[in-house]
Amino acid sequence: MDLLAIIVCAVIVIGVLVFIHEGGHYLAARAFGVRVTEFMIGLPGPNIGFRKGGTKFGLTAIPLGGYAKVCGMETGVESSHLERVLTYVDAHGTVESEEVSQALELSKDEAEEALDELVEWGSLTAFNAKGKHIYKTALQEPSRKQIREARRLCQPVPTRSEEGASLNIPDPHDHFIRERKQQYRSLPFWKRSVIVLAGIFVNLLFAVVAFIIIYSVIGIDIVNNQTGEVTHFNATVLQALQAGFNVIVMTFQAIIGLFNPQTAAETVSNSTSIIGIAVMSRDFFAAGLVDGLFFMALISVSLGLMNLLPIPPLDGGRFLIEIIQRVTKRDLPMSVVGVVSMAGMALFICFFVFMLNQDIQRFIFGNM
Repeated sequence: MDLLAIIVCAVIVIGVLVFIHEGGHYLAARAFGVRVTEFMIGLPGPNIGFRKGGTKFGLTAIPLGGYAKVCGMETGVESSHLERVLTYVDAHGTVESEEVSQALELSKDEAEEALDELVEWGSLTAFNAKGKHIYKTALQEPSRKQIREARRLCQPVPTRSEEGASLNIPDPHDHFIRERKQQYRSLPFWKRSVIVLAGIFVNLLFAVVAFIIIYSVIGIDIVNNQTGEVTHFNATVLQALQAGFNVIVMTFQAIIGLFNPQTAAETVSNSTSIIGIAVMSRDFFAAGLVDGLFFMALISVSLGLMNLLPIPPLDGGRFLIEIIQRVTKRDLPMSVVGVVSMAGMALFICFFVFMLNQDIQRFIFGNM
């Protein structure tokens, strides 16, 4: 039962905070009209869920972490054949990559590059069958704007088109423009930056709201060490905000310590992995909901600020790429971003393995 309690508390804490973080990306993207095809709690893989407004919401087989698949965030130079390829697939519904290559007189690589990019856009879906690359028109749902415009003009209301259905589109160029406007890369720099940093912002916002609830709304008990007298104290909102700000600053200073050779070892030794979070979440929630909420606020701050590190594939790394592209006025090659992302992943895997071993020794064997 103790192990079950640890697992349940860990899933709740991590699931809620990841939901908040990815929800920030989702809400910011949708606010700017960008398509989000998936919103999942858990690592990519088999999943269950439901579809609403063009987005599939669900839970994966491993409910640790999560992601919001914002369309058009792929790096590299945009294919120059996208409009022709999209028009062809829309007219036929289901096609093979070789068929597109021959019909549009493109090389196989050019055709597949354009098709794969349109899959990233959410305009097409793809799968392999008997060694062939098959592409279909994606599930199409009319937007509220399209429905309102049709009703205003007394025209037939657009209906939902199933996946793989050929689309009767009067103006293919206009359709392509609408599809591209729903892509992250079509936005100006400041809107892309908001989407990238929105997850961090809502993590910090959640922590600040939690501190206001704990210190100002619920209040805390202060014990007089000399008399043992307990006094209930409700802080002002300003005092609660100051407490939250202090936690954010201290967490930021600790993370910065990772880059200082004199403090890096101490910072890592004081950090914890998923095992430590699981055990501590059980202990905090066992002490009461207020303590559990306080712990979630602390982890939310850590999650938000760790994602601010300028290392791909973290949000801070994505933001760094945006800044570089803004300054150079050029898209970074996908190969360069891939190498840097692999290096970043390798670094974090090393940290994870070290902290995992550290927590196993600390919490399971009691050696630390």
